[in-house]
Amino acid sequence: MSLIEQTVSMLLDARSRHTAVPAPMLPDADAAYAVQASVALASGWFGGNPPRHWKSGGPSREAVQTHAPLPPAGVFQSPADLQAWPLHLRGIEAEVALRLREPVDAARAATLDQATAAALVDAMCVSIEVIDTRWDEGLQANAFAKLADLQAHGALVLGDWVPYAARDWAAQHCSVRIGRSAVHEFVGTHSMGDPAQVLPRWTRHATRDGATIPAGAVVTTGTWCGILHAQMGDAVEVRFDGIGQAALQF
Repeated sequence: MSLIEQTVSMLLDARSRHTAVPAPMLPDADAAYAVQASVALASGWFGGNPPRHWKSGGPSREAVQTHAPLPPAGVFQSPADLQAWPLHLRGIEAEVALRLREPVDAARAATLDQATAAALVDAMCVSIEVIDTRWDEGLQANAFAKLADLQAHGALVLGDWVPYAARDWAAQHCSVRIGRSAVHEFVGTHSMGDPAQVLPRWTRHATRDGATIPAGAVVTTGTWCGILHAQMGDAVEVRFDGIGQAALQF
């Protein structure tokens, strides 16, 4: 059994038993993406159709950007009740999600820059990415193991959609309330400066094997707050001024 096959088997077992297992040392991102695809196929997440929800982002505009297709069962509308959703961690990332107005195939994706990709977006919303892991090492697992595990994805909560428009993202205010703790405040803290920065590389990744991204597909675009940590029983609320809010209950 190859290392990729072993990793797929480990993740399928961890997901079925809601447990954690030791992280393997995958050699590169290609191996991690192969694991993602095999776990999705074995789990029947997409029923032979292209994924409709994605996680994408990077630590800066110049850095490598990573991507993960998200299981539809773990995508919730705000306000979301996650009290029964199985999680090891409850990391919180405050994000802006973008929605495509029309399909994108590989030929079109190859031509896109930030401006032409942003023109394909019809709506945006506040989103809460819940961070979780199937690895014993948690968030200290090696980078390719985390990428194979859908970039440490646990669940996604989407707020109400509003029309997409370019904003002064450097001045964008975001607040995160977790339980009874003080509100966390952030201004202009998106790692890539503009959520639309993820679009060209995400569309090329999602269509690289000949798939077409469907109209209405959603991509989350990276955290504004790093990773904050919640506990079972906490309520979480994220607000972006001028865009909206999203909320969940653990």
